This record gives sequence, structure tokens and C-alpha cells, in this order.
Amino acid sequence: MIKTKLCDLLGIEYPIIQGGMAWVSTAELAAAVSNGGGLGIIGAGQMPADILREEIRKAKQFTDRPFGVNLLLLVPHIKELVDVVLDEKVAVVTTGAGNPGAYISKFKEIGTKVIPVIPSVALAQRMEKVGADAVVAEGTESGGHVGELTTMALVPQVVDAVNIPVIAAGGIADGRGLAAALALGAAGIQVGTRFICSTECTVHENYKKKVLEAKDRDTVVTGRPTGHPVRIIKNKLAREFEKLEKECAPVEELEKLGTGKLKAAAVDGDMEFGSVMAGQSSGLVKSIKPAAEILEDFIKEAEEVIVKIQNLVKESDKR
Repeated sequence: MIKTKLCDLLGIEYPIIQGGMAWVSTAELAAAVSNGGGLGIIGAGQMPADILREEIRKAKQFTDRPFGVNLLLLVPHIKELVDVVLDEKVAVVTTGAGNPGAYISKFKEIGTKVIPVIPSVALAQRMEKVGADAVVAEGTESGGHVGELTTMALVPQVVDAVNIPVIAAGGIADGRGLAAALALGAAGIQVGTRFICSTECTVHENYKKKVLEAKDRDTVVTGRPTGHPVRIIKNKLAREFEKLEKECAPVEELEKLGTGKLKAAAVDGDMEFGSVMAGQSSGLVKSIKPAAEILEDFIKEAEEVIVKIQNLVKESDKR
């Protein structure tokens, strides 16, 4: 069994947390991952506060294990969402698109663990200084909003720079990725794309099918000029973004093009003009399984990889 300090920190069985994907990571998925031994995360995204409260309470009905909420700090009503998380005493909060420093003391008062998602060493160090319990070092291979550094380059540098647990994310979809992350010094992994194709994920079936059909070069980063680049699976929307970017269209036009497109894909099943956010690991996803089985696959394969590496070392010692 693979146990790390992340398991102790979060009270989970496996060192795997599920990515907080807006319109994708609902209470059903989060609870299923938590019940399976990982840490499920509800993706708050742009949810109104009352809807987030409903999702949290629904998750509490589905599981008695710890789960978390992902908060995008740039949304206009973030204070309302923070108040909901505080009221409901959610075990873990992951954050993106901003600095959670203003809220950390309130979360710590009720025992909520705070884990920011970061794309650089400097931001990881800043998060440690403001009191984060851990950080998710997310490489550009991931789906949705992305940074510039790859997971392989980013994770070990962050591990060397901070004293809190580092969770690797981006491009990880099986046990080989977990073993690699542990080798880089991470205390665990965050997985998004693989859990899109879980039985309990409520995303539109077209979305799941699109991920299953994706190959290694089927994702592209859109919207770089906006300052908030997003990785999606190639489709007509992606081509329209590419066209506007080549024409140096105003940022406002690019932002207008992207508005509401994730919901169009995840809820309505629009695979042509919807934003099908998924990572480069989509090419590794070949089946739809229960979340618990996906978690077990991760652990079993990682253990097998680690044993193979140990055997390589033993064989080398004999020579």
C-alpha cells in the first residue's frame, strides 16, 4: 500500500485527489472519489452560493469521508462562496486564480486544510508563507486553465523550494504517472481528466466520448492573449480561437467567445462549439469505470512500477 504524509494530512487512504473541474466535479463524483479512498473535490467555478451549498450538503449525504471544494478566487462573488465553505465546515479547500491569503486564517480556525494550485516556484513559496497546508504543482499538460512549465520540470523544483507537501498535477492518468510523481518528490497527485470518464461523473456522455476518442495531439491551448489560457480538445471552437488570435482580435472578443462554452460542453453536450476542457493525458484514457476502480488501478499499477524499478536496482547491484 502506498502511504504518504498527504494521506495523514487529509485523512485519506490513497495519496490521490480529484481535480476540482467546474461543471464536471459535482457532489456525485466528489463523494465517489472520497468513498473510493481518495479526496473528492467539488468544482465551485461560477456557482451561485446557494447552489454550492446544495452540492456540499448532497456530498455529505453520499459520503462520511473527507472531501473538498475548489474555489476560483477571481469570481466576483468569491466572498459568498467562502462563507458557504466556512458555514459547512468543508474539510479541504483547493484554490486557483488568485491568492487565498485573505481567507486562510478563517479556514484554519475551523480546521479546513488549504491547498492552492500553483504554476511556479515563486507562487509556491508565497503560498507557504501565507500558511497553505500543501500546494498542487500543476504542469501545462493539464486541462482547463494552464501555466507554462511542464509537470516534469515544475514538480521537483517546487519540492526543493518548499517544506509543505507538494501534489503533482498535469498529464497524470495512470499508476505510472503516480510512481513518477513520487519519484520527483511529490507527496501525491491530483487527477482531473481520468475522472471525467468515471461512472459517477455527471458530465454529458458526449464529453466522455470525446475524451475517450482523443489521441496524443488532440488538445490545444486557447486564449493566451487573455492572460488565462485554457487547454481544450480540438474542435470548431478551438479553430475559431486560433483564427481570432492570429488576427490579433481584442481580448474582449476572445473572452466573449469563451463565455458559457464550458457549460455548453459539459451540460449540453456541444462538442463543436463547447469548451471541452481536458488534459494531454486524454490519450491515455481508454474506458469508463467507477471512481473506486480507477483509484485501485492507480495504486496497483504504481506499486508494480515501483517493484520493477527496485528489481532493476537489484539486478544492477549483482553486475
